[in-house]
Amino acid sequence: MNTRVSALPRVANGHWLQWPSDWVLAFGGLLFALSVIDGSGELARHADAWRTPFTMAFAGGFAAMLLGTNLAAGLYRSTRYPSRTAVFARALAAAAIDTVIFYVAVRALAPNLNGPTLGTPAFLFPYTLLVASVRPALFLAQQCGPAARRVLVLGTGPDAQDLVDTLARNPQRGLEIVGVVPTNHSGASTATTLNGHTPILQCDDLVDLVRRARANEIVVAEREQRGGVLPLRDMLECRIHGVRITDKTAFYERVHGEFPLDSLKASWLIYGHGFEQGLLRRFAKRTTDILASSVLLVLGLPVMAIAAAAIAMESEGPVIYRQERVGLKGRTFQVLKFRSMRTDAEADGRARWAGAGDPRVTRVGRIIRKTRIDELPQLINVLRGQMSIVGPRPERPAFVEQLKSDIRFYDVRHSVRPGLTGWAQVRFNYAATLEDSRRKLQFDLYYVKNHSLALDLRILFETIRVVLRGEGAR
Repeated sequence: MNTRVSALPRVANGHWLQWPSDWVLAFGGLLFALSVIDGSGELARHADAWRTPFTMAFAGGFAAMLLGTNLAAGLYRSTRYPSRTAVFARALAAAAIDTVIFYVAVRALAPNLNGPTLGTPAFLFPYTLLVASVRPALFLAQQCGPAARRVLVLGTGPDAQDLVDTLARNPQRGLEIVGVVPTNHSGASTATTLNGHTPILQCDDLVDLVRRARANEIVVAEREQRGGVLPLRDMLECRIHGVRITDKTAFYERVHGEFPLDSLKASWLIYGHGFEQGLLRRFAKRTTDILASSVLLVLGLPVMAIAAAAIAMESEGPVIYRQERVGLKGRTFQVLKFRSMRTDAEADGRARWAGAGDPRVTRVGRIIRKTRIDELPQLINVLRGQMSIVGPRPERPAFVEQLKSDIRFYDVRHSVRPGLTGWAQVRFNYAATLEDSRRKLQFDLYYVKNHSLALDLRILFETIRVVLRGEGAR
């Protein structure tokens, strides 16, 4: 083995530790609660009272469901590490919600069984206390030791500056830029830092620098990569010995869940992996859309009836508002919404984005827009096959024509059905400007390339948080 690279650090990622840790805490905590409480609420007389198949299945199912509720509560977002108080509050809320659901479910399926329903509440406080105590240790493990991600950036140009600034504004757990390295394309410079805070490291031997900086990932942030710009021989030596080599686009995709449009190349879209929409995936997604929209329509009928009555009583005009939107493959369709604005909102015929505190919005409209109730009629669009439950939000033709002329690759988002909710909706606020639309497209492209059942479920869980907190509503 080459002695120069034998000490190079390997890539690891500690973020995934939170999922199994929370599952183990929930599973173990509930088993403990069930082992000390019997059907009468007294201490169990037998030490092995918890070893029944039903109890094990109950605890395992409860713990798995709790992970989804934790996701909806925002415990697994790749943002700055929350305070211990925030972790405790979110974990307690998620566990309390799951306890109510499981209590109702067990009572409905086994009305004479008291043990699990009495034991579940007993574990709530110990579980949330353990989660709040263990999470800082996991966070420390992600920052130190084998789980830490120390990144070295190749390049000092606009792409490198954008990457460094983005990470400075949105710190990622267990991710640190140890420095930037000028390339042959960067030109001579006497600067010692990039953007005033990230050190510029001059070097003739990239392998030695990676070893000294203990970097385990190299991100290439240089648009021009031909003509000897990059130290390819040293990069190959690092790659062979376990150091991850990533370009800026792939780095953004993995870390931020979006694509940087400024450095995105058509060749990456053409040759990149993803964008597969096989027959099985299309069939599964369409089947899920039909079942989910049918169930939601039935469950949402009382809320929709109340909303319709409130709209009709507040002002004259149609309760259901029809508006042309652009959908799959650029075809237009009529989207259905509860009317939330005055009937003369666009009397001059000019399309406008809704702004914060928009005076065109009615009093009832502010409530139904904040709670997303105005979107419920779009479940009919889903049944018709014009929309999906999850996908990029459909835009109006006037906006699409403008955005297509101003933003590269905007049409790519029309390669999948638009959705009631989407990756951009749970990751970014309402788009009311051209720059906002550019940023949303970066998230939409990520979804188009990586959409799967698992990603759809994650978006649905995070949508719960967005709706409950009223994020991004106008």
